[in-house]
Amino acid sequence: MNVEYTGRQCEITPDIRKQVELGLKKLTRILGDNFESKVILSVEKHRCKAEITVSARNSVVGLAESTEMNLAVGEALDKIERQIVKHRARTRNIKRQAKKKWVGEAPLPEMRVAVGTSATTAIPVVVHTFPAAARITEAHVVTSSDSVAMRPMTLEEAVKEAEFRDRDVFVFRDAEGRVKVLHRTKDGKMELIEAP
Repeated sequence: MNVEYTGRQCEITPDIRKQVELGLKKLTRILGDNFESKVILSVEKHRCKAEITVSARNSVVGLAESTEMNLAVGEALDKIERQIVKHRARTRNIKRQAKKKWVGEAPLPEMRVAVGTSATTAIPVVVHTFPAAARITEAHVVTSSDSVAMRPMTLEEAVKEAEFRDRDVFVFRDAEGRVKVLHRTKDGKMELIEAP
């Protein structure tokens, strides 16, 4: 994460640097560590303007204007976060095309049969034969600590955290210590599963 600061008619204080770096650190959960950002802070006629540009795969710009620089930086960071989450949700909801047959897969054998009492009334029928035993593949298991909450959460917090972490399955505990699982269905809705 590279941050480039530019101050126009204003001084960039350590408090503002810290606020920007904390805000951009939140974005590393979504974008990873490989992004560059440019922060331009300016003051014009008692108006503080903050322009933050984040460049990862595509560029996202957050502009904000306020009477205080801390407020302007906070608003710009919020706008960037909303844009990135919206873009992630849009790419997740794109409908995908049906998968084609594998290139290496052999076609199923078929037989052509004529059904009827005589040769003039016979109707051609195609009969497919399927293999006697289906292939069973081993499950590919990957452990992920990013899908588990370490602290107790309310349902609303867990939904926000699952959306923020971009996870289809999210495990958390409620205030009473019961284990609950949030699962995103194929239509995009969140489903709550309570463990006994």
